[in-house]
Amino acid sequence: MPDDTLIHDPDGGMPRLLEIMRRLRDPHTGCPWDIEQDFASIAPYTIEEAYEVADAIARADWDELEGELGDLLLQTVYHTQMGSEAGHFTFDSVVKAIADKMVARHPHVFGDESRDKSAEQQTADWEKIKAAERAGKAQTRTLDGVATGLPALTRAVKLQKRAARVGFDWPDTSHVIDKIIEEAGELVEARDTLSRAEVEEEFGDLLFVVANLARHLDIDPETALRATNAKFTRRFEAVEDALKAMGKTPADSDLAEMDALWDQVKAAEKRAKT
Repeated sequence: MPDDTLIHDPDGGMPRLLEIMRRLRDPHTGCPWDIEQDFASIAPYTIEEAYEVADAIARADWDELEGELGDLLLQTVYHTQMGSEAGHFTFDSVVKAIADKMVARHPHVFGDESRDKSAEQQTADWEKIKAAERAGKAQTRTLDGVATGLPALTRAVKLQKRAARVGFDWPDTSHVIDKIIEEAGELVEARDTLSRAEVEEEFGDLLFVVANLARHLDIDPETALRATNAKFTRRFEAVEDALKAMGKTPADSDLAEMDALWDQVKAAEKRAKT
């Protein structure tokens, strides 16, 4: 029988969590589901947990954030256990790599460079260091290293930022807005005359330019859209509540009635802000 002392030690800390994952993945005595997993099957859970961390932060739910951070930490432990089993890396090597990276990227804190510079200069220096790291990995193209697994709007902004660093950018927002109008027109034309695949392409072009406008306005499009999603949810639920007070459901209503209630909810929110 394995020694479970560490497993059941509430003060076991990181070694306890690592041992729990090692035991879960044990091919003879572990959990059948955990044993079957690989990097690809676990990756979606990793992304989901990161979003749940962001959600807890957005709601300022600090008790829940503690649990969500634990769930996200578990994802790192899961991947490093699989990496160790395959001989790719270990938890300790991952920790060493990120610690070394943070020291190397902050010479103004851990080295002999001066801290007496603006945030903008520190950002520029950070990008130079990252560019040198990419060059060391034979990532020599401007857009190399922008992760393909990012949310599409986030990746669009990152791609645009990279291109802007080498001068491929509009000088101001007016040019971006003109391009949005152009792309919207092309989408309307495609809708009426082209195939579904071509319409989808034009729609993607429009979203890409809208993401570029967000970048020029220093707005995170993901954050902005999440806020709008929350606003839509809040207002639609208020419409449902109003219908319920009338003894109705959305299925019993029609667009004109619900739109009128929506306007009432919207107006009430504006009054509440004044």
